Amino acid sequence: MVGMKRPSTDLRERLVAACDAGLSHAEAATWFGVSERTVTRWHRLRRETGSLAPRRPTGRPPKIAPATYPALAAQVSAQPDATLRAHCAAWFATHGVVVSPATMSRLLAKLGFSLKKRR
Repeated sequence: MVGMKRPSTDLRERLVAACDAGLSHAEAATWFGVSERTVTRWHRLRRETGSLAPRRPTGRPPKIAPATYPALAAQVSAQPDATLRAHCAAWFATHGVVVSPATMSRLLAKLGFSLKKRR
């Protein structure tokens, strides 16, 4: 579900209730606009956990949290000619978090910064 919003718990409850009332998984999927696989996953989730609340997202947390994006933007604005390695070193010096140049590059692109030099 990358880039997609998670469906509400209300939708999950209505879909599972419809299946409990006799609707097949295929019919429920068509009716609610989800895949049959999603219907099956939500039924399994309820059976295993007793709840239809979404599970925690998998994967590791980001090295630079979204809450610190303004600090990173301020750092880049203060030193617009610095290299990626220099920004990584500055981030480590101020926040104590080691970040690779590749990670820094992806994050700066996400924030709309370009480190291309103009003549």
